[in-house]
Amino acid sequence: MEERSLLRRQVDWADVRAKAFARARGARKPADTYEAIGAALRSLGDGHSTFWEPEQAKENVESSVAPDGLEGRSLKNGIGYLSLPGARGSQNSYDAYVRQGRDAVAKVDRAGACGWVVDLRSDTGGNMWPMLAVVGPVLGDGKVGMFVDADGRKSLWSIKHGAPYEDGKSAGWGPVRPVTGSLPPVAVLTGGLTASAGEAVAVAFRERPGTRSFGEPTYGIPTGNEPHRLSDGAMLFLTEVREGDRTGRTYDAAIPPDEEIVKDPRPAARNHDEVLQAAQTWLLGQTACRRP
Repeated sequence: MEERSLLRRQVDWADVRAKAFARARGARKPADTYEAIGAALRSLGDGHSTFWEPEQAKENVESSVAPDGLEGRSLKNGIGYLSLPGARGSQNSYDAYVRQGRDAVAKVDRAGACGWVVDLRSDTGGNMWPMLAVVGPVLGDGKVGMFVDADGRKSLWSIKHGAPYEDGKSAGWGPVRPVTGSLPPVAVLTGGLTASAGEAVAVAFRERPGTRSFGEPTYGIPTGNEPHRLSDGAMLFLTEVREGDRTGRTYDAAIPPDEEIVKDPRPAARNHDEVLQAAQTWLLGQTACRRP
């Protein structure tokens, strides 16, 4: 933690260490230190670092999680719609997420989408790379963002032939055909559940030409966690980097949309999606989606 934590220069390490060793006093096995480790992580103040005990780590890493809420469809006005949920679980889960998502994007593109809505309102995070592998053909090739650590070192995110790369190395999925049209207009939808890796996808669209965001501010943890497996199989996820957009601007709090729209809480408005409506109105005003 002291060597790699994103906020390490703001932490009183002598105090953290003293309290951790006091909590772990008398420990005879690794499990006896869990409370101390958890308390130390919380004291870092990043709001994102976390700890999994061995059984929880095994279950979460090896589980096969269906990509619930991953949806692509064509709206009536010729606009493509893609909803990205969080991506968690095993490598098999990630592969299924990418297959399903890419198939959805290709199907909507074949229907002739003039522009796209990318809905991140249910994207609670997990692993950003499967998400970028799905949305890459819409996002477009080139540099799209970066991680920045406490020393200012950058790790660049890019899209090449629709697939994600980190510092020029493949994130694990091969190329895919780009969507029709060069850089189609995109409306990005965000909300209070858009968190962590979901915020990374939102950041990847920041400063992209022909892009505007709608909805509510994101959850507010636009940072990256690095997993560290401990001797007994427990896992420590340490927040080590901030997320930055393609211009180099980094984020450390909730990310506001370009156009803030608060959901109408009244029962009569339950089935009316003001955010999606505003996004469609904007897209229909873009050159690619204007009708003669």
